[in-house]
Amino acid sequence: MTYTPTKTLTFADFLTQYQNNPRYELADGELIDMEPTGPHETVSGKLAIKIGIAIAQHPWFIPRNCLLRPFIDTATARRPDIIVLDEIQIVNEPYWEKEPVITLGRSIKLVVEVVSTNWETDYARKVEEYALLGIPEYWIVDYRGLGGVAFIGKPKQPTFTVCQLNGEEYSQQQYRLGQPITSSLLPNLQLCLDEILPR
Repeated sequence: MTYTPTKTLTFADFLTQYQNNPRYELADGELIDMEPTGPHETVSGKLAIKIGIAIAQHPWFIPRNCLLRPFIDTATARRPDIIVLDEIQIVNEPYWEKEPVITLGRSIKLVVEVVSTNWETDYARKVEEYALLGIPEYWIVDYRGLGGVAFIGKPKQPTFTVCQLNGEEYSQQQYRLGQPITSSLLPNLQLCLDEILPR
């Protein structure tokens, strides 16, 4: 058997070929197929509505299409399920006028990832990347309870994790079905995990 290494992409290559294809992310030059499903999109859509209502009084918005480039020196491009941007801060973004690419953590108020089969990335690598960028809050919505026991405990069950930045690391608070979710970023948010599950 002969091993053929996967061709790696640069960030510029990824933009040219996949910027408008919401199915793909880039991680260290490797193309990642995120394989979105209907239930995944249902959860993302319902949650985006709730967040949109909660941010209505702020100069913030949820872009329809956006890439997040966590580090300039690596070929990585994240495509969060939901991202809340600060309209005042994005004027400092080097790509924004021509392409919906965010590189500065101060432009971002909140990132949300709805967990799929690649749950390891959401619970580990993205926690580190988003904390290093200085994103104030990161939510992990594990509506099917797919995450490892080390992340969501036993018995495995649907879990909503709110990561709040304290210094350079996130403190994490987990919520289960029936529990009201609290956010220091959005104190008026009224949300339970049950409300955003697929019917």
